[in-house]
Amino acid sequence: MLALFLAFIAIPGVALANDPLWALLTTGGQVVLIRHTITTPGVGDPPGMRLDDCKTQRNLTDEGIAHARRIGEEFRKRGIAAERVLASPWCRCIETAKLAFGKAQISLPLGNLFGRPENREKQVAGMQKLVGAWRGKGNLVLVSHGSTISALTGTGTGTGEMVVVTPKGAGKFEVAGRLSVP
Repeated sequence: MLALFLAFIAIPGVALANDPLWALLTTGGQVVLIRHTITTPGVGDPPGMRLDDCKTQRNLTDEGIAHARRIGEEFRKRGIAAERVLASPWCRCIETAKLAFGKAQISLPLGNLFGRPENREKQVAGMQKLVGAWRGKGNLVLVSHGSTISALTGTGTGTGEMVVVTPKGAGKFEVAGRLSVP
């Protein structure tokens, strides 16, 4: 009973803690990095994985599909503009973006860095350029992988979790905080 009570009272606190970040997003001009939502179990990519064949990849589960839709619903409910949506070329990221926002452009710098340390420097530089240069009226949404988001921001993320950053120009940015949509 105590655990149930503590879980119940914690939920409003989480919502209140997120309110300043949601308010920041309503003003636009921010960058939201989203880790793809829940996939089939595993770590990294299956042997023989090919970017051009989703059947060879770890893909979203039914729970992941529902979670991606809830993320998009939360943005719409709050009137938050996702002006541009970019996604890693992995199917799970493209699907998360399309389910949440109805659109996705492929961006190679957002690709999975897990098990690919040789790509880190080039991809992080590419992401810094994207993030630091954003000047849209709405927000730039980048759907990627935990390893890739961490390489850029130093912030770990759970599936479907978001890191909000404020562009500062010249490849620079400031981490404003993390958001979750249950």
